[in-house]
Amino acid sequence: MIPRSAVSGIRWPAVPSEAAARLLSVYHQLSASQWLPRAALDRLQLSALDRLLEHAVGTVPYYRERAAYADAAAAAPLTSESWRRLPVLTRAEVQEAGDSLRSQGIPSDHLPLNETVTSGSTGRPVRATTTAVTHLFWMALTLREQLWHGRDLSATLAAIRTPPAGGIPAGGVRLAGWGPAVDLVYQTGPCALFSVQQDVARQAEWLAALDPEYLLTLPSNLVALARHFQATGARLPKLRQVCSYGEALSGRVRELCRQVWGVELVDMYSSQEVGYLALQCPAVEQYHVQAETVRVEVLDEAGEPCAPGDIGRVVVTPLHNLAMPFLRYELGDYAEVGGACPCGRGLPVLTRIMGRQRNMLTLPTGEQVWPLFGAREWAHIDAVRQLQLVQRDLESIEARVVGPRPLTPDEESQITAVLHQRLCHPFKVSFTYLDRIDRDRGLKFEDFVSLV
Repeated sequence: MIPRSAVSGIRWPAVPSEAAARLLSVYHQLSASQWLPRAALDRLQLSALDRLLEHAVGTVPYYRERAAYADAAAAAPLTSESWRRLPVLTRAEVQEAGDSLRSQGIPSDHLPLNETVTSGSTGRPVRATTTAVTHLFWMALTLREQLWHGRDLSATLAAIRTPPAGGIPAGGVRLAGWGPAVDLVYQTGPCALFSVQQDVARQAEWLAALDPEYLLTLPSNLVALARHFQATGARLPKLRQVCSYGEALSGRVRELCRQVWGVELVDMYSSQEVGYLALQCPAVEQYHVQAETVRVEVLDEAGEPCAPGDIGRVVVTPLHNLAMPFLRYELGDYAEVGGACPCGRGLPVLTRIMGRQRNMLTLPTGEQVWPLFGAREWAHIDAVRQLQLVQRDLESIEARVVGPRPLTPDEESQITAVLHQRLCHPFKVSFTYLDRIDRDRGLKFEDFVSLV
């Protein structure tokens, strides 16, 4: 079991369930492996990649039909050099491949499956299939993140986030625990959920009434909230820590949280199609790649690994997804490589991540909300390979589209209807067709740009 002294204020279940026992088993393996030397972690990764490549060539049409993968599998065992000779899989190629990336031989103990659609860090929607095994590792890493940062799990967690398919009631919702990953092991305090699509002033009012110890939300929403609290003089006297996810984080967000609330910020790096990629170190403001579940490569323009201090393209391979293997998948993010961490963990280090950035949407009423695109609703339209929204004024949105052809009038109408619903107002939507959409000077992709 996890030492009870590791977490304060906890009420433990008397006997762990079978699901809790599986979770704890994986967690204990992670607790040991984080201290392995980097070379040992790399050997374990290559062994896992050997098995993944064999499965992909044997059961996934996309890889079976391409000689580079079959040749690498036949020449196993893999080395770091032979692995880097495999092609990089782009988001555009994933879009085009469709169902040919799905395995035709998923082991029964990896079921059930889950489907997800994400616009990712570049505005390019991707459909992905994950498994019960990838979900188990997600829960174990969630537990690792909570315990790394020594949170009092008996306290109240407030999460202001994108609403799930069923939505979040206007007044928020209160849950008995912090979520399945933690609730399986601990009897935690409550978690309160609020939609990030609510106006920032209403979010702040809800937070002040709740007065939580911990707050989780998106970086751009954190900035808007902190500025609102700063302007109004409202306080969160119990707040101990804020946590962020889902967007590129700048140092000014950390500083604003210290200035307004007097607390530190903990960030995490993940993607919907892959899961956790890197978690903030508990000792230093940098990120540890979760090497037991994903291989993360940061490559220069020549496709070679970046040295510490250099910035390059992020290419990832989830190690345990046998339903839809992504071999050397280019996320579209950029990151800066770090050196050995003073905390002593052997997990690889990223110093900074330059991924997606989303500005706040301003409604005609003056309310500010975090904009949702509704990528799931238009992901079936093959003419949309990339989408960026630009708010020109209080009544109009420009949709910048990259794709193999212009949208038909009916497709434009479909996307307009989705945007009207997701953006909470019937904006006038115009469409502009481009060959490419560039990143900003900080290498972040702004998928929603506000000129208001």
